[in-house]
Amino acid sequence: MEGSTESLVAARDFLSSGIEQSRALGLELDRTGQRLGEMILRLPSLESELGPIPRRMCATLSIEDRVDSGIRPANAVLQVFNAVRELEASLSLTPASDLPTYLSILRNLEQALKFLGNSCQLAIQWLQGVAEFLEENGMASERLVSNVNKSLIILQELEGTEERARRNGGVMHDAFRKMEAELERLLKENSIPFGLNSSDEDYEKTFPKPVIQHLQAIIERLSANRRLEKCVSVYVDVRSTNARECLEPLELDYLNEPFEDVQNIEAQIRKWSEDLKFAVKALFQHEYGLCNKIFEQQGTKISLRCFAEIASRSGIFTFLQFGMRVTDSKKSPNKLLNLLDIFLILDDLRVDFTRLFGGEACEKIQAMTRHLVKRVVEGSWEIFWELTYQVELQRQSPPPSDGSVPRLVSFVTEYCNRLLSDVYRPTLLQIMVIHQSWKQEKYQEGLFTNQIYNVVKEIGLNLDTWAKAYHDQSLSCLFMMNNHRHFSDLRGTKLGDMMGDSWVRAHQQFRDYYAALYVKESWEKISAPLRENSARVSFHDARKKLVSFNKALEETYKKQSDWSVTDVKLREKVRASVMEAVLPAYQDYLQIYRTMLDGYACWRDEIKYSVQELEKMIGSLFETKMRKLETGTRYHAIDDLPNVLTNNQYSLTLTAA
Repeated sequence: MEGSTESLVAARDFLSSGIEQSRALGLELDRTGQRLGEMILRLPSLESELGPIPRRMCATLSIEDRVDSGIRPANAVLQVFNAVRELEASLSLTPASDLPTYLSILRNLEQALKFLGNSCQLAIQWLQGVAEFLEENGMASERLVSNVNKSLIILQELEGTEERARRNGGVMHDAFRKMEAELERLLKENSIPFGLNSSDEDYEKTFPKPVIQHLQAIIERLSANRRLEKCVSVYVDVRSTNARECLEPLELDYLNEPFEDVQNIEAQIRKWSEDLKFAVKALFQHEYGLCNKIFEQQGTKISLRCFAEIASRSGIFTFLQFGMRVTDSKKSPNKLLNLLDIFLILDDLRVDFTRLFGGEACEKIQAMTRHLVKRVVEGSWEIFWELTYQVELQRQSPPPSDGSVPRLVSFVTEYCNRLLSDVYRPTLLQIMVIHQSWKQEKYQEGLFTNQIYNVVKEIGLNLDTWAKAYHDQSLSCLFMMNNHRHFSDLRGTKLGDMMGDSWVRAHQQFRDYYAALYVKESWEKISAPLRENSARVSFHDARKKLVSFNKALEETYKKQSDWSVTDVKLREKVRASVMEAVLPAYQDYLQIYRTMLDGYACWRDEIKYSVQELEKMIGSLFETKMRKLETGTRYHAIDDLPNVLTNNQYSLTLTAA
């Protein structure tokens, strides 16, 4: 008996603490508006239900009073349940109509449901104590026992109200679904694709501060109810779609297309650089900042996870994979320039990549970026270091048949100038420093320029070999003249500056030397017989000498018409030298020959060319070849180097003085 009484007293104490919670709930509900406040005021005070029990003289009445004292708290709980139902009815409105009020009602309903569940537990304990009291006394009527049992059943049912409300189809579940729909609506409504020319102000306007506050409030409420993952899913879906729409105008299909040729690769890399820069500095930067704002209350781990997923879905891996495809392309010197372009943009975006993708959530992006950089560095080093070997491989190839500058000579000088340019030189130096550091070695000053010197040295050896391959000595001289002219024109270029002024002057001297030697080996030999003393020569010998000259002239002119001197100034200078070597001797010889024609008028036709006609002929020397070059397809050596090094068709020829 005493134990049961103590149990009832303990239950009463617990219920008293519940009364204080009820009062606190009333104050919170009152903040939602006058209507909710009036509803709370209608809740009966549980304290009145636990008022003092009047003493009865009859033992039976005393037991009934005790039972009534246990049932009255249960009735009070039912009134709390009615208040919960009114709050549930208030959730029939949509969040979009009045989001703050809707969130307040939802928050109050959560608290009311928890309070209802706790109150039910206390009331159940109270009635269970009454039931024990009745059982111990054995004096209760069936009606009293039935009332107690019915009350227990009702309270146990009410205790599960919150659980049912959170189940699929329950009022809380439906409210959460409405909140998720409102989250998606607000995100879509304010997710407007922006373009390349959008400013920071344009980005800020897409999500004004009130909208961000609403999104934060929704996520906070859903997160408190273990629905944060759904918020993340909705947010990532909407923002990923918007990010892809921002990139659509860039026409990024090329990122997955096969490389057709050198020009195609270079153009695609230029576009890739511009597009990646926009994606990182504008698009991903904006998404990164927005994630941090929206999920500020949930912490950086959640915001970075959202950002990493958005970046992944919107194409960051496709951008990086394009770079990987370039590293996988066929090895060639031109590929080195492509790799340098790749490294250049990656290095330019390095700080941005570190800031945006430095978190744990972006590990896959970090890993792929590191792998791409590694492939670029190693590929660049390998190609650059093999240049001298590739030049040497071309040594056994035949020289150009027209004595012109080999196409690959033009390529090598252009190629070296590009490597030495203000764009590529620091990039290649940086790559070399990185590569050496990976090998635990310190970069040695001059390593880069020494390699360029070695390339030029190998070309010089090629030039010597090719010059000896000509059977015609005059063509060999023309070939040397053209190549030395090519290098003498490097004055003022990066390669010319690196090789030095004395190197350039030496090529100028060799150019003039071989030009003079060419004239001597061909045209002076033709005109030499005309300069011999002809005063004592018979007419028939003079005629024979003239016929021989005409034949040699025509053969030489025909043969050399297909030879090439592409430089205009040098071509005119060579023609002038040829005229100087031929015309005076020819003019003098004609004068002597004409004096011998008296009595031999029939041989007048042996004079096939007047001085003016011969001058015109020499003045058109090399024109046949030039017309072919001008009307034919222009050749770009820089574009053909991959084929050259693969097929070993041409020689890389150049000489150092």
